[in-house]
Amino acid sequence: MSKRPAEPSEKELETLKSGDRPMQLGEDEVGEFEDEYEDEFESEEDEIFEAGVDGRPDEEREAEERQDAMDVDQGTFIPGRHKLSAGETLAPDLSTYEMLHTLDAPWPCLSCDVIKDNLGERKSYPATMYAVAGTQAAQGREKDNQIMVMKMSGLSRMEREQDEDSDSDSDDETADPILETKSIPMTSCTNRIRAHQSPQATSAKPPTTLTASMTESGQVLVHDITPHLTSFDTPGATITPQQSKPVCTIRAHKSTEGYAVDWSPLIPEGKLITGDVEGKIFTTTRTQGGGFVTDTTPYTGHQGTVEELQWSPTERHVFASASNDGTVKVWDARSKSRKPAVSVQVSNTDVNVLSWSHQTSHLLASGADDGQWAVWDLRQWKPGANGASSIKPSPVASFNFHKEQITSVEWHPTDDSIVLVCAGDNTLTLWDLAVELDDEESRDTAGVQDVPPQLLFVHYMEQVKEAHWHPQIPGTVMATGGSGFGIFKTISV
Repeated sequence: MSKRPAEPSEKELETLKSGDRPMQLGEDEVGEFEDEYEDEFESEEDEIFEAGVDGRPDEEREAEERQDAMDVDQGTFIPGRHKLSAGETLAPDLSTYEMLHTLDAPWPCLSCDVIKDNLGERKSYPATMYAVAGTQAAQGREKDNQIMVMKMSGLSRMEREQDEDSDSDSDDETADPILETKSIPMTSCTNRIRAHQSPQATSAKPPTTLTASMTESGQVLVHDITPHLTSFDTPGATITPQQSKPVCTIRAHKSTEGYAVDWSPLIPEGKLITGDVEGKIFTTTRTQGGGFVTDTTPYTGHQGTVEELQWSPTERHVFASASNDGTVKVWDARSKSRKPAVSVQVSNTDVNVLSWSHQTSHLLASGADDGQWAVWDLRQWKPGANGASSIKPSPVASFNFHKEQITSVEWHPTDDSIVLVCAGDNTLTLWDLAVELDDEESRDTAGVQDVPPQLLFVHYMEQVKEAHWHPQIPGTVMATGGSGFGIFKTISV
C-alpha cells in the first residue's frame, strides 16, 4: 500500500462535471488548430526555434512537470500500524493485483455470499460472478432494506505495461464492468446471509438456490432466489411479487436478534442452524416436498451471544459454535440433551467468527475481538465434565498482527494453507500457513517490524466486514462493508 498526496478539490480543478459537454464552437468560430507533435516552427524572420509539445523548450517543460508531479511514497504502509500525514491518502499498488473492482450499494451490506454458477471453473477474463447480500439501512428507514441478488460481468484483469506491445485477441479483456441487481424487499436489517444450492434435478432445470437471512428483528427469512438468478440470463424474464416473498419464516427465536446462520454442505435438500444473542441455537430442516420444519427445542450451553455457527464439512450431524463468552463448542445435532460435546475457552474476549477447513477437516480457524486469530487441531480437543475440555489445548498457529476485532475468517476452498482474514482496522489480509522461514530469512521484512512471515497480502478496504473466496474463479475474493463491495484477485494467490 503506497501513499500519495490527496487530490485537489473540485474548486481547484476546472474539469467538466459528469454529464456536462464541452462547449461547441459555431461555424464562424473555428479555433486555431495546433499540432501538438510539431517539434519546430518557423517565425516571420525565418529563424528556426527548437520547441517542445507546448511551444516551450523541453527542459523548461520537463522541469515544471517534475515539480508538479505526484509525490509517491514507495515505503511499506500498514493500516492500523502507521498513520497518514496531513494531505496524504492511500492508493493501492496496482502491480500487485490481477483484478481489482469496487462497487457501490444503496445501503451498507455487512454480509454477503457468493453463488455457485454453471460456468465451471475458469481463469479467463472478463470474469462473471453471481452473489447475494443483505442491506443495513439507517434507523428509521428500515423499509428501505432489501436482499440484493447480483450478477457482475465484464470484470476485467489489470492492464500491464507489457500488455501494450502484445497483440490482443479481443478487447473483451478490458470491457467495462456491469452490475445487474434484483431486489427482494425487506423490513429489517440483515445481520448475516448465507446461500445454499440443491443439486440439479435435470439438465434443463437450474439448481434451486436458497438464501437464509438472519435479521435484526429476530426472524430468519428463507427465500428461493432461483428465478432471480435465472432472469439475468433470460431475455424478457420478469420477477413476480410472489416470487420475492419468503418460502419460510423461522420464528423460533421470537423477537431475539441473531447473527449466526449456516447451511449444511452435506444435506442436499437443505438443513439450517441459527443462533441468537440469548445463546440459543435452533435447527431447521427442508423436507423432500420443499417444506421446512424447525425443531423448537434449542441447543443451549453458551453464556452469551452465539456469534458464529459452522457445520462440519465431513460429518452430517456435527457443528461448531462461537460466542462472546470466549468459548468454541462442538455439538452432535443428534444429542437429546441439546448440550455441547466439547467446549474450549479459546479467548478472553468475544469469539466472533469461525471457519472449518474443507480440505483438512480437523482444522478450525477462529477470530476474536482482541484482533487475534488462530488455527485449532480438533483432534486435541478432549471432552471433560459437561463437555468442557479437561486440558486447555494450544492452537497450532495464532497471530496477533491485527490490532482490532476480527470480523471474518475463511479457508481457501482448495488450498488448506491459505486463509483470508478481515479486521476492524480496515484491512483484509491473506495468509499462507505453509510458509516456514528460517530466522535469517524471517528478519527480512522490508524494514517493517512485527510482520509474520506467513502474511501474504494486505488489502485496504474501509469498514470491511466480511469476505469470501469464489469457489470457481481461483484466488478471487468478494468482500463487503460500509464502503460497498470489493472484488479482487492478487498476484499472490
